[in-house]
Amino acid sequence: MEPTTLAAFALALTLAAASPGPGIAAVVARALGAGFRGAVPMVLGLVAGDLVYLSFAAFGLAALAASFGGVFLVVKYAGAAYLIWLAVRLWRAEPSAQAVGAVATGRPWRTFLAGLSVTLGNPKVMVFYLALLPSLIDLERLTALGFAELIAVVIVVLLVVVGGYAAAAARARDLFRSPRAMKLMNRGAGTMMAGAAVAVVAK
Repeated sequence: MEPTTLAAFALALTLAAASPGPGIAAVVARALGAGFRGAVPMVLGLVAGDLVYLSFAAFGLAALAASFGGVFLVVKYAGAAYLIWLAVRLWRAEPSAQAVGAVATGRPWRTFLAGLSVTLGNPKVMVFYLALLPSLIDLERLTALGFAELIAVVIVVLLVVVGGYAAAAARARDLFRSPRAMKLMNRGAGTMMAGAAVAVVAK
């Protein structure tokens, strides 16, 4: 694939990924509540969701995805419900000064699935890959190598952008060491997580 085409795709994806939305809100809230390592599975889930839609676009499954709108609706509500559960856990957490980085908020695979469901239920992601991507890339002439290059761009861009948000939020968390400050931080993160759930359902 032409370098200019890949660059245009990378730029468009970066702008779309960096714009505020349910995915970014969920990752930031997760990082505030559980630190950077706790947010990594959610970041990977978001990346996996993007790769699903990229595959739909590349293999001409856009119409199939549209016909299974009910399935994605169920995924969306399931993801929102899990985010609400995480929000409640964060709100009720009682951290100590010795364990400010050890808030238990679920198993990694559940966090991964939460990130995946947030992406699959996000109309912005769907529109980007199923509507805007064809205007950037001639998908009918896409080769296996070109598809692999797109996958690599998606992974790198999202890890840098979304991972950057998670790292910044985790760094902000590390600035607060007293139990009272951590309790306020957890409750703020829980509120953000609940807000992300509402945003997922509302769209």
